[in-house]
Amino acid sequence: WRDFDWVLTLLAIGIVLFGTIQIRNAQPTETYWVKQLIGLSIGLVAMLSIAFTDYRRLLNLAPAFYIFGLILLIIVLVPGIGLKINGQRAWIKVPGIGQFQPSEFVKVTTAMMLARYFGKHRVQVLTLKEMIVGGLILALPIGLILLEPDVGSVLTYLPILAVVLFLSAIRLRLVIASALLAVVLIPAAYVIGVKTGAVKPYQQERINVILDPENADRRGIGYHTWQSILTVGEGGIYGSRSSVEYSQSGLKFLPEPHTDFIYAVTAENTGFIGCVLVLLAYVILLSRLITGARRSSDRMGMLFIMAFVGGLTFQIFINMGMALGISPVIGVPLPLMSAGLASLIATFIAIGFAISVQLRRFVN
Repeated sequence: WRDFDWVLTLLAIGIVLFGTIQIRNAQPTETYWVKQLIGLSIGLVAMLSIAFTDYRRLLNLAPAFYIFGLILLIIVLVPGIGLKINGQRAWIKVPGIGQFQPSEFVKVTTAMMLARYFGKHRVQVLTLKEMIVGGLILALPIGLILLEPDVGSVLTYLPILAVVLFLSAIRLRLVIASALLAVVLIPAAYVIGVKTGAVKPYQQERINVILDPENADRRGIGYHTWQSILTVGEGGIYGSRSSVEYSQSGLKFLPEPHTDFIYAVTAENTGFIGCVLVLLAYVILLSRLITGARRSSDRMGMLFIMAFVGGLTFQIFINMGMALGISPVIGVPLPLMSAGLASLIATFIAIGFAISVQLRRFVN
């Protein structure tokens, strides 16, 4: 207990509790906030169980966890078992708890698999074969998630592999070349996708809303972004003085206020100051995780924590960008704050893994 990372744990709990208050403000007539507290309780039990288990034993079982995760992603696609919500078959009904999204947990098992594969002692840079194998490890869950289809979840997987490759002795010139190639290929792929129909009209509109918000259809595809911007502006510096019932979210103007746009609700209730404090809390949380990675006694532990940090940072940036109108609305939750049992519990599992790495930094 003396070496236990209390700062990381208490900070994560604090963010969840603060988020629960915002969920209650966003949906006062619903029980999402109660489920969030239940998720916090389950998450803490899972976190402590993993923290006091040797992470190296868990990584040795990574292939089994990874295969089990793939099976869950296959099961969720079966009609009658997988729940279809907003056009996506991405949830499984769990009696007494609610809906459960396997892709959130598979994100953890995929990071474990990548950390195990690339975490072996090495004296040379990555080979092409190793990079291909790493790509295949990521491609299997991504391919199944695309069948749901859930593009937002797929995007949160990509930083995991990017961070692991970057920290696994990849050649610097390959990184530079990949970055330059992406600058050229992404716009080209978008244009080709539009012409071939691979990029659907509503997806084009979501991007156009960000590029040209003034001319976007505020009653159509740009409605979510515009209402979120209005909600953020309503908060001002110290938060809106309007009661919860007469807020943007209370009057049902802001869609999905307890999940996708929880940061906009935070801005409305606590203002600019509250948003900055939330951002500061995330910065400290990420810095504690990075410190844990630096203290790791082996590469596997370090790679898992940094893969988790990469995915977490990407989700925070995208979700806050959605609320502020600087990134497309793709349904990415804000870690620890957005309502959702699967995301919350999976995050605490990863935090428990990070604490396990720190507790065993002096173990031979």
